[in-house]
Formats: sequence, structure tokens, C-alpha cells
Amino acid sequence: MSSLPPGIPEPPSSDVPEEDEPLLPWRKLAFLVPVVALAWILYFVRIPYFVISPGPAQDVLPLIHVDQQTVYPANGHLLLTAVNLQQPNVYEAVWAWADSTRAVVPEGDILAPGETQQQNVRRALSEMDTSKIDAAYVALNAYAGYPDRHGKGVLVESVLPGSPADGKLFSGDLIESVNGEPLDDPEELSRLIRAAGAGNPVTVRIKAAGETHDVSLRPVMVKGIAYPVIGVSGVANFPFPLTIDSGSIGGPSAGLMWTLGLADLLTPGDLTGGKTIAGTGTINLDGQVGPIGGIAEKVIAAERAGARIFFAPLLDAAEARSVADNIVVVPVRTFMDAVRYLEQHA
Repeated sequence: MSSLPPGIPEPPSSDVPEEDEPLLPWRKLAFLVPVVALAWILYFVRIPYFVISPGPAQDVLPLIHVDQQTVYPANGHLLLTAVNLQQPNVYEAVWAWADSTRAVVPEGDILAPGETQQQNVRRALSEMDTSKIDAAYVALNAYAGYPDRHGKGVLVESVLPGSPADGKLFSGDLIESVNGEPLDDPEELSRLIRAAGAGNPVTVRIKAAGETHDVSLRPVMVKGIAYPVIGVSGVANFPFPLTIDSGSIGGPSAGLMWTLGLADLLTPGDLTGGKTIAGTGTINLDGQVGPIGGIAEKVIAAERAGARIFFAPLLDAAEARSVADNIVVVPVRTFMDAVRYLEQHA
């Protein structure tokens, strides 16, 4: 019952719900801030994986330069194949996982324990330099009477990490003398280092990039070797001037194609038969072809470049065939396996 005098209307009941107060625009968007921030962070943060994708397929023949020796130009092409490496963010990794032409691998498959990307690049370039020396050694041994026919001095083939020569001598350096005594072959280098004795300084004169300078080293004893060493593996100097331009491509996997390229230049006729041939594989001083990484991406790179024959290390051939489309994958165990195939099919 109302207690108000007659004729005076009652006020509205307080039980009637009031309209909700509208949210301010910034409050509506506030919940997006952490989402946007997370997305931004994920874009800039690199994850511990690498994306491997098809890289360049480059003709080795124009990159091999021989002086003071007859060469026989080819009409075809011998392509080295490489891969591109990228450390991705989350989005790039997901995109690569969905792409059948690329692979995503853990960081440990690319970097050695404790190795930075910069150190990895330097190691890859050093491996490339060694592969060029090994390739030239094999081709010259097969077609130029080497090492019986050789020049003065000793070429550094590789340097042992952590040895006295590490960071002072590099693959491809020419050692001309030790303590003033000229060198003719690797045996003389070993003899002079032994004669100096462990801990005693030796002066090594080297020629690199057209310049000559002296390096002081102290031979050391290494476990498993009965005599002092400076930590280099050397081969006899080549019998004529020879350079291979690999540019910024690193790693040892072009060894087989460097060998085939030099062999083609040193021998009459055209090993390629005018065709475009691609391949990959390490090479050692015995001419053995070793397995490599990224074989699938290299086959794709070769196909894109128009190659119809692809030489693959024996252990990698099955994987190479699994992605091959319009290209014949030829497994090889040695450099001469590839030569014989070309002589019969090119």
C-alpha cells in the first residue's frame, strides 16, 4: 500500500534493471595487447632449428682457371648444387614444414656443439677450400702425371683444429720454405719439422693470395703421432697454376663436381656430351665420393636448372631418387664411376 497522498504518482520502482554502462573503446581492445605482443615476439625470435631449401646450381667449368697448360673447353655444363640455410622464426618454420621442397632440421644437425653461426660459416668455407685441393689432386693424378710431375713447395690441404697452425695457415696456402730451406714435397716438410723438435720455433714462409710472408710456429707432440707436428696436411704443389673460384659457397659437397670439371678441361673431347649434368658429393685424395647433407634439396635445385643427370653418393642415392622427377639419379662410389658413366651415356 502506498503512503503518498492521493493524486501524487509513485516513483518508478527500483527493481527495474538499469542499462549496462557501455565499455570504452580502449577497454574493448585491451585483451588484444598481449596477443599482439606475443605475435611480435614470435616474429623476431629465432628458434633452434634450420630451414634447408634448394640453393644455387652453378656451372663449375667457368670457375676453374688453368694457366700454362692446354685445356679443352666443353659445350655442356657440370653443375655443383648447394642448399640455402636459414634459422627461422615460428611462422617461417611452420611455412617450411608445409613445403615439400624444404626441410626443417634441429640446430644440432647444422652447428657443432658450442658453435656459432659465424663460426659455422668459417668452417664451411674452410671445408670448401680443402675440397678444391682434394678435387685438383684427384683430377691431376688421373690426367696430368701428378704428383710425380709437380711444382716447388707444399700446398696446405687441411689444418688440424687446435694445432699450432690453426688460424695461421689455411687450406690452399703454399709453404715455400721452413727455416730458410726450400721445400720440394710434403716429405721434406715433415723432415724439417721433426728436425726442429717439439717446442722450438720454426719460421714457415708461405705464399697466399699472391703475397709472401713468414709465420712463426712451435711444433708440438700430438697423441697417436710419434714425432712433432705443426698440424697441417700437405700435398705437392700443382704442376701448373690452377685456381678454383667458389665464391661464398661453403662446405665440402662440391668436391665431386670440381673433380669432373677439371677432368673435362684437361682431356680432349667433351665429357658432358653437350648436356647439363649435375651432382654432389665429397671427394677424398683416393677419389672416393662421400655422402652429404641436403641431398633432396640439391636434386630439386638441379631439376630447376635443367639438368637431366644427377650424380649422387652411393649412400644418398635412395633419398635422391625419392624426390627425383625429370632427372636420372646415378649413384657413384668413386670419381671414376661418374667418368665412366659420362663416357658411355653423355
